[in-house]
Amino acid sequence: MSIDIRMDFSVLPLPHIHFGEGALSRLVTLVSSCGREMMLVTGKGTMNRSSVLSGVLDELYQCGVQCTMIEVDREPSPELIDNAVECGRRNPFDVVVAIGGGSVMDAGKAISAMLLQHHSVERFIEGQNDFLPHDGRKVPFIAVPTTSGTGSEVTSNAVISRVGPGGYKRSLRHPAFVPDEAIIDPALMVTAPPELTSASGMDAFTQLLEALLSPFASSFTDAVACSGLEHFNRSFIRACGDGSGEVPVRADIAYAALMSGIALSNAGLGIVHGFASSVGGLFDIPHGTLCATLLAESTRENIRQLRLSDNANPGLQKFANAARIMTGRSTGNTIGDCDRLVELLEEWQEHFRFPRLGTFGVTESDFDTIIPATRSKSNAVPLDAAAMRRILKARL
Repeated sequence: MSIDIRMDFSVLPLPHIHFGEGALSRLVTLVSSCGREMMLVTGKGTMNRSSVLSGVLDELYQCGVQCTMIEVDREPSPELIDNAVECGRRNPFDVVVAIGGGSVMDAGKAISAMLLQHHSVERFIEGQNDFLPHDGRKVPFIAVPTTSGTGSEVTSNAVISRVGPGGYKRSLRHPAFVPDEAIIDPALMVTAPPELTSASGMDAFTQLLEALLSPFASSFTDAVACSGLEHFNRSFIRACGDGSGEVPVRADIAYAALMSGIALSNAGLGIVHGFASSVGGLFDIPHGTLCATLLAESTRENIRQLRLSDNANPGLQKFANAARIMTGRSTGNTIGDCDRLVELLEEWQEHFRFPRLGTFGVTESDFDTIIPATRSKSNAVPLDAAAMRRILKARL
C-alpha cells in the first residue's frame, strides 16, 4: 500500500541561507550593509568559546560598527525581551544579530520584532487574554546558530516563557519574523559539549519525525524531513562522541536541524512539542531535554493509537519508513519496523541517560494541570487524556 501524500501545498518564506564551513565570514558584509549600530544577542560565554567569533567582532569594530551586547542564559522571558527593547529605544539599532543556541535565536528574533513597537511583548504572545496582533514591522535580523536543534534560524516564531504556577511557554509569531539572513557555519558547533549536542539533536530529530507524521504534511515537507533524517542518522552518535570536533559531522546535524525548522514551519509539530509548551510553562526543563525524555513513549503511544484505528494507516508506514532510514534495514513488515523505531529511541534514551520528568519536580498530581493545557492538533493521531497520561506517567 502506498503512502498517501498531499501534492497540494504552499511554502512559507525562508531567509537567505548561508550554509557551510566558513559561512560566518559573510557576517561582516551583511551587518555593514544594514548600518553601524548593531545589537548582538548571545549566550553567556558563547563569544569566549570561539576565537573565530571574537575575530569577526574585531572586524566589525574595524568597519566602524558599534556593538551593544545582550546575554541570554535561559529561554527568554517577557522581562528579558522588554528590558532589551527598552535599551534599543534609547539607542536605535540598525540590525539585530543573534549568535548562540535556540534560546538566543528566539530572544534575538523577539527583540527584532519588538524594537518598533510600544507595548510589552506579552501583548503579542499567542494565547494571552489581551492578545494584540503584531503588524510585522521589525528591525533587520540575522541568525547565527551555534547549536543544532530548534531550527529557529528559519522559523517565523519566537518562543517566550514564563515558568512557574500559571506560567506559559508560547510563541510570538508573524511571517515577517523569519530572519532576513541565516548563517549556519558548522565550525561554530564543534565546541558544543556532548550533553548539549545530544539534547539539542533530539529536539531536531523530534521535529523531523513530528513534521513527517503531521496530518498537514505534504510531499514537500516529507522530502525535507526525510532528507534531514538521513543526515541525522549518519552523524548523530558521532557528533555526541568521538566525532564531535569534526566539521563534516557537525555539518550533518546542522543540516538536519535546518531541515527540521523548514519542515515544522510548513507541517506543524506533535504531542512532544505540545507537552513542551504545557510542561515547559510550569517547570524549568531545558527544551531539548524535555523532547528527549518524552519522544520514545510518545512514539509508542502514537503507533498504538494508529494501530487501534487501522493497521494499514498511512501513518504507520511513515513511522516504518523513518525506522528504515534510521536503522538502515527493515524487519520485512510495517509493524515490525515501527517497533524497531521505538526500540531505537529507547536505546538512545538509556545511552544518553536523559533525565526523567520527576528529576525536575514533576509529579502525577501535576497531570491534571498539564493535560488540559496540552495542544497537539498536528499530532500523527488524536490523543485523549488517558493516552497523554500514559506518556507522562511512563517518564516520571
